[in-house]
Amino acid sequence: MAVNYVLVERGNPGNPQAPKKFYAQAKSSGELTLRKLSREISESSTTVSDTDVLAVLNDLTKILKRHLSNGEIVRFGDFGTFQVALTSEGAETVDKFHASLIKNQKITFRPGIDLKEMLATVKYEKAK
Repeated sequence: MAVNYVLVERGNPGNPQAPKKFYAQAKSSGELTLRKLSREISESSTTVSDTDVLAVLNDLTKILKRHLSNGEIVRFGDFGTFQVALTSEGAETVDKFHASLIKNQKITFRPGIDLKEMLATVKYEKAK
């Protein structure tokens, strides 16, 4: 298998007069839902049902949400790490900063060794 990509023409925001160039952008070839994931995991194991796996994955989501909302980094071993990241407007002094200046937040994922190794060997094909 390969990751498909499409070409997208973009300008240079730092120099609007510069000629536009074409850049690769990954194109999805489908999706894997939590239900399908649980079924696939259960099919590779003879001891757990897809319902059991789905229940564990649903609990995992709840626990991940709880720990991230407490400001913790959640490490999933070789899978990777989840963490809350944010951006804010600046303040002239520490005393003038307040939480309402925080404007954007997101959850970042840093892949572990297994996923990094996959990225090093993945093949790419232009989407048809």
